[in-house]
Amino acid sequence: MTAPAPTRLLPALTAPEPVPTLASFGPPRLLAGLDEMPRMDRVAHLARHGSLPQLTAQELVALAEDIDLRGRGGAGFPFARKVSAVLDGMRRAEGKAAVVVNGSEGEPSCLKDTALLLHAPHLVLDGALLAADALGAQEVALGVTRTDVEDSVRRAIAERGPVRPALRVTLLTERFVTGEGSAMTNGLGGGPGLPSGRKIRSSERGLNGVPTLLSNTETYAQLAVAARLGALGYRTAGLPTEPGTLLLTVAGNRVVEVPYGVPLARVLALCGMDQGQGVLIGGYHGTFVSPTDAQTVTLSRDSLAGCNAVLGAGAVLPLPYDTCPAGETVRVAQWMAAESAGQCGPCVLGLPALADQLDLAVRGGGEAALEAVQGRMRAVEKRGACSHPDGTARFVASALAAFPEEFERHARGFGCGRPVTGALPVTGHRPAPAALPAPVPAQVKPAAPPQERLLVDWTLCRGHGLCADVVPGVIKLGPDGYPERASMPLPARMRRRAQLAVRRCPALALRVQGGN
Repeated sequence: MTAPAPTRLLPALTAPEPVPTLASFGPPRLLAGLDEMPRMDRVAHLARHGSLPQLTAQELVALAEDIDLRGRGGAGFPFARKVSAVLDGMRRAEGKAAVVVNGSEGEPSCLKDTALLLHAPHLVLDGALLAADALGAQEVALGVTRTDVEDSVRRAIAERGPVRPALRVTLLTERFVTGEGSAMTNGLGGGPGLPSGRKIRSSERGLNGVPTLLSNTETYAQLAVAARLGALGYRTAGLPTEPGTLLLTVAGNRVVEVPYGVPLARVLALCGMDQGQGVLIGGYHGTFVSPTDAQTVTLSRDSLAGCNAVLGAGAVLPLPYDTCPAGETVRVAQWMAAESAGQCGPCVLGLPALADQLDLAVRGGGEAALEAVQGRMRAVEKRGACSHPDGTARFVASALAAFPEEFERHARGFGCGRPVTGALPVTGHRPAPAALPAPVPAQVKPAAPPQERLLVDWTLCRGHGLCADVVPGVIKLGPDGYPERASMPLPARMRRRAQLAVRRCPALALRVQGGN
């Protein structure tokens, strides 16, 4: 029997009715209405894609390098470097390893990974098992946050029967920060799904303490496609410098697959939209692109970099003319504040304070209130256990830069007369889980820097403020009562006072690092 020809991600999900296509870019790769597509079971998956080849670890790294495969969850980290880092970690961990599929989408503007797991789960499992087999991993774990997605993945696992390594899926708390790497591995390991706050790579110690290859749902699906097509076949779409296709969530309600290098304006037009007042690229940790730039920019790293934007998790949100940009920004800022994991003071207090200050300014609080927003943004930057505070501040800063006249007019009490239509989607606010236990700090001795530093663990700090009295001049408190920085140079003359502050901290959130 002749083997079926391998295909891209979404042609396998094409509806019986015609769908919009990017005709000038080759085969159909744009698909709207994915929620109407039937789920592909194991038989349909094999009929469409054929069997999965096997790769050695070296072949896996070479394939990922040849197609420049990068993570599709936000950071865009090269997949080959992740695999190589895990292989290095395995040499120090008696050959043990795990593979984790990050299937959480805590942001309402993102649906692409949900679409894959609901309608093409076997493509994702193929990529994860391909990587696990190449590494000799003992386990493949998938973390999801929706019950319908969990059900689809469980059915896919059952359709495969017994496999090695073992496959499992875990339903985690639906929260924006659940997809952060350490929060994902903590949750899959049975602990609280919270960021650890420490710079420990999953490739060194991830799921259950073993080196872990952790990547996004779409990343593994792209890997499964590339393994079947080969590097040359995969490179037939996209750009020479950025080959292949990518999935986008447009306007928070449709999933499309496009080749790298396609004009943003063309994608919006095929979705029945235009650039409106501007386009938010990369979701709620992303950047607004002006209407002028949106007409010329292409979906590539180099082109977007010219607009200070990155694709991130692939969210594309045009802001229509009939909605208020200032009100939409306040609404998202309030939602982001409510999505805190509840473990870092600067995040728990700082983000609501930022959202409230922004709301006050937009409601006619005057130029002083608008200026105070800048101070609130500075107060949360680089002070959290994860990137949530920084990303939220970046979103607000981007909105202020993109719509300066709108915010100034609102601050002066004139407004714009337009309603807030919810073009930037949010879900119902959920209270921050203040009662969740903080993870126990790992006893890892870091390499000694030239000078000692006094460190604050944001996951433990509760803003008692005693440290500022014990170590004056080293620790300064911000407007929220928490230390302004997490890492401070420690002069030798203040070492004894710093040690006293460490012992007296009620939350055990201080420690001295480095020195002799």
